[in-house]
Amino acid sequence: MTQSAASPDRRQVVTPTRVIAGICLIAPFVAMLWVSSYARIEPTLIGIPFFYWYQMAWVLISTVLTMIAYKLVQREQRARKGGGSE
Repeated sequence: MTQSAASPDRRQVVTPTRVIAGICLIAPFVAMLWVSSYARIEPTLIGIPFFYWYQMAWVLISTVLTMIAYKLVQREQRARKGGGSE
């Protein structure tokens, strides 16, 4: 038999931790899809136009945000299983 969704021992699926992880994963998409915010040449960085170095900076930022999201979800899953923190 299956448990009902309203049973007290069932935890909610959307938690604040997952919302933060989702925001971390969506932020790079929003930043890259909003082209008019970075479609310019100035300011340059060591001779590289803003259009290019802004996108390359988001590669690094996306890596960090993805790592943060992964760690948050991993920590939450460990807590659900009853394990300790890192």
